[in-house]
Amino acid sequence: MPSVFLFPPGRECQTVENIKLLIIDDDPDQRDLLREALDDHFGHDSTSSVDGRQSALKLDLNAFDLILMDYNLADCSGMDLMAEVHGLCSTPVIMVTGENVGQTAIAAITRGATDYVVKTVDYLVTIPLVIRKNLMVARMKRELEEKNKQLSELLEQVEKAAATDPLTGLYNRRHFSRVLDQLFADAHRNGHDLSCIMLDLDKYKQLNDTFGHQMGDELLVCAGKVITANLRRMDVAARYGGDEFVLLMPHTSCEEAAFAVERIREEFREGTAKLLNREGMHMSVGVSSHFKNRPASADQLVALADRALYEAKDAGRDRVVLAASIAA
Repeated sequence: MPSVFLFPPGRECQTVENIKLLIIDDDPDQRDLLREALDDHFGHDSTSSVDGRQSALKLDLNAFDLILMDYNLADCSGMDLMAEVHGLCSTPVIMVTGENVGQTAIAAITRGATDYVVKTVDYLVTIPLVIRKNLMVARMKRELEEKNKQLSELLEQVEKAAATDPLTGLYNRRHFSRVLDQLFADAHRNGHDLSCIMLDLDKYKQLNDTFGHQMGDELLVCAGKVITANLRRMDVAARYGGDEFVLLMPHTSCEEAAFAVERIREEFREGTAKLLNREGMHMSVGVSSHFKNRPASADQLVALADRALYEAKDAGRDRVVLAASIAA
C-alpha cells in the first residue's frame, strides 16, 4: 500500500501509513467516484463508505482517521449526524457537499467540521490535498494534546512532591498550613465541627539513639502507614516535624476524634513491636475541636491540640488528652 506523505511547515516530511477513511454519502454514484479517487491516491482499500446515519453508527468510528460526510443525507441532516459523531469519537470530519453557500460553510465549521469541500467539477482532484492537510492538523493536534497531558502530569507530580514528606508520604508542614486555613474557614462558615489531633512518638529519640537512624526512619514510616490506613477521604494528615504528626478531621467531634486515634495508637504499637522485636512504641496525643474549644483561629486550634499533647506527656505519656480540659 502506498504511503501518504505529509509536509508540515518547517518540518521534514513524515510518513503516515494505513490511512482509514470513511465516506458518508447517500448518492451511490458520488460515493463510488469519491472512494475510487481516494483509493487511487491513498492505496487500495483505504476507504470505506456508507449511505447514511444508521449505517455509519453501526461502525467503530474511532477506527477511522478521517470522515468525509455529505451535508444532505436521506435519513438525517449531515450537521446533526456530525454532532452525533463528535459525541462518539474524536475523528475529524470534513463536510463534502454541493451546497456552495458561505453561511452553510460557516455553520459547518462552527459546529465542528474541520473543513468544508464543495462538489465542484474538479473536487475529486483537489480533495486528496484537503485530506492530507486535515490529517496533518489532526496529528499535530494529538501530539500537542499528548504533550499537554504529559506536562500536566509532570506539574502534578512536582506539586505533590512539594507538598509531601518524602519519608512518610504524608503532607509536609508547609502544605498542611494551607489546608488547615481552608478547612478551618469552611468549618466556621458552614457551622460544622473540625477536630485537630497532635501525635508524638513516646521515647523516639532514645530508641533512635539505641537502634540507629535507619530503624528510626522505619519507625516514622510505620507511623505514616498506620495513620494513612486509618484516614477517611476527607481527613488530612501531615508530618509536623521530627516524630510529631498532626491530623485534621472535618465533621468530627473531639470525642469522636479521640476514639478514632485509639485505633492508630494500637496499630502503631503492634507494628513497631514487630520492627523492634520487643514491646511496641506508644504515642502521646492531644485533641482539640472547633465546637468544644471555640478557637479564634486555625493556628489556635492546632496550638490547643499541641498543649493537650504536652499535658499527655507530662502526665506520663501513652495517653490521649482532650483540650477541653485546658483553658484557651
